[in-house]
Amino acid sequence: MSSPKKINFHVVTIFPELFGAGSYTDYSLLKRAKEAGKISIQAHDLREWGEGIHRKVDGIPYGGGPGMVMGVEPIYKAVKAITKGKAKKSRVILFSTRGKKFDGAEAERLAQYENLVFICGRYEGVDERVAEHVADEELSVGDFVLMGGELPAMIAIEAVSRFVPEVLGKIESLESIKGSYPSYTRPEVFKPSKTKEWKVPEVLVSGHHKEIEKWRKENA
Repeated sequence: MSSPKKINFHVVTIFPELFGAGSYTDYSLLKRAKEAGKISIQAHDLREWGEGIHRKVDGIPYGGGPGMVMGVEPIYKAVKAITKGKAKKSRVILFSTRGKKFDGAEAERLAQYENLVFICGRYEGVDERVAEHVADEELSVGDFVLMGGELPAMIAIEAVSRFVPEVLGKIESLESIKGSYPSYTRPEVFKPSKTKEWKVPEVLVSGHHKEIEKWRKENA
């Protein structure tokens, strides 16, 4: 399955303003990608599907314990509304410390979907029925705990977007193709002090392309 011409990112969160105008996703290549119609990023306020006049989305955990747990009902309603009519081309992701490790290969895999729905947990966690019945999978961005799923969602948006055709400008910019070799630019010699010199490797300024390619492969 080839990458779609456009990916629509949907973020389910109680803090939609984190993805609004002037946010991280409104700068640099992500902004250009949105303007070019390569991606779209839409934050959905979970409280729109909350209960009562206060639009409540959490509750006291069964069995006791500290904090509150985000409920299954508002999340289910939100995901159902977002994926209506396009469920077959969508993937619903719950960010969790118990999830599969998110890496470059996972980002490339997710880039095959037209619609990605990211569920951002908060408080003491999310009702387990969301992982069991609402999300298609759980992903983790690392062996550490964050205060919510919004930062993982931003990481995933950027990582996945890099695999959308023309977002990077040049496909060679992908680390998997470039090889993650060291890069240098001017000046050729930088002197941070009178006794120090930091030089660019001689091979890179030699003009011998075969030797440069060999060096890059050896240092990737």
